[in-house]
This record gives sequence, C-alpha cells and structure tokens, in this order.
Amino acid sequence: MLNALILFASALIAGSMALLLPRWQEKDFKLALIFAGAYLFSITILHLLPELFADHESAYHMGLFVLLGFLLQQVLNFMSSGIEHGHIHHHASPGLENSVWTLMIGLFLHAFLEGTLLSKQPTLLHHHHGSETLLIGIILHKMPEAFALVAVLLTRLNKRNTVMLLVLFALASPLGLLSTDWLYTQDLIGKRGINMLFGLVAGGFLHISTTIFFESSPQHRFQLHKLLIIILASVLAILTEFIV
Repeated sequence: MLNALILFASALIAGSMALLLPRWQEKDFKLALIFAGAYLFSITILHLLPELFADHESAYHMGLFVLLGFLLQQVLNFMSSGIEHGHIHHHASPGLENSVWTLMIGLFLHAFLEGTLLSKQPTLLHHHHGSETLLIGIILHKMPEAFALVAVLLTRLNKRNTVMLLVLFALASPLGLLSTDWLYTQDLIGKRGINMLFGLVAGGFLHISTTIFFESSPQHRFQLHKLLIIILASVLAILTEFIV
C-alpha cells in the first residue's frame, strides 16, 4: 500500500505543478526528461533484463515478450501522442482534437502495466540488492509524464476536467500493483505468467528510454550537458542497484 500511495502522490504532485507553474521552461523539462529516461534505461539493463533471463523456466521465450512489449509501446504511443516520452503540444493539433479519451486509454494502459513491477509476489525481480531501484525509476518516469499530460490537456480542457483526468492517470499504476498482487494470491496467474508480463513492461521501458535519447539530439550534435545528465542518471542507477 505504501508503494501504491507513493506512485499516486508522485503523479498527482507532478501534474499539479503544470497547473501551478504557467511560465515553466520547456528546456528545463527536457533536461528532467533526459535524466528520467537515462535512469529508466539503466535499470532496465541492470535490473529487469538480467533477472528475467535468469529464470531458466521462461528464459527461452522471454526475448519474445520483451520484443512484444517494445511493439506494444509503439501502439500505445500512437494512442497517447507520445506523452510517455515528453511530447508536449502547445498549439492546436487536429490529430489531438477529438482524441482525449484515446490519449488517456494509451497512457492508462502504460501506467497500469508499469505498476505491476512493484507487486510483492515472490519473483526473481525482488532480491536483496536494489529493492527500491524500480520504485525510483517508475517515479522518475511518471513525474514528467504526468506533467506533460496536464500541459497537453490544458490546451483542450478546462482545469476541472484536467484535474479529474490527472487523478485517473495517477490511479493507474497503483491499480496495476494491487491487481497483480490480488491475481497472484487468488492463483489466477502464476510466476511464469507474471515474468512474461514483466517482459512486456521491460520492452516498453526500452522503447520509451531510447526514444527519449534519440529525440534529445535530433541533429545528432554533441551536447556536453546532456551527456553529463545521462552519466549522472546512470551512476545513480548503479548505486541504487548494487550499493544502496
């Protein structure tokens, strides 16, 4: 329940900041997004993938589910207009005009799936090293995602409806966490099924994080400050995974 509350509060607070800071700078947002993307990529490589493939019972098919998760995230991106990796539309967009619910469905499904990673069923993903790594990574990803969601919704909806949809989005990851626990305790899903679900999420994380990297330097120019942010996030992931 504590993890569920933390996930809910982090999304709600970050989304509220977009309401309270009308003069925020997009360049600062992009730097925060790069940091979150680098951390998310690092924990996927350091934590998720090694432990998913360490389960010899399902390792043979795990690459398939990681690939399917990557492709699934591409579909969700079409639905959400890329908000997962920081696409913020400040101007009127004909493609977005009648698609608020499509956007919300894509984001909700993505957030629901990532919340499953924090469920407390006994899988290989919960070892004595880096127990908080996944929680930190999801929070760092969820906060700019919620901020971007509110920034986009404010171009289409009033503040009251925007806040209602923000709350709905903030509930998605906690619901994913709690429902996975319930399914496992009711013997409706087993360890192998859960690991396959986690493979889908890992593929989604790879898609989101690499997209952030590619879009941060569209002209492929070397930018020292962005490189330093990526290195800092990667070092933080290493510390939380192996030392803390």
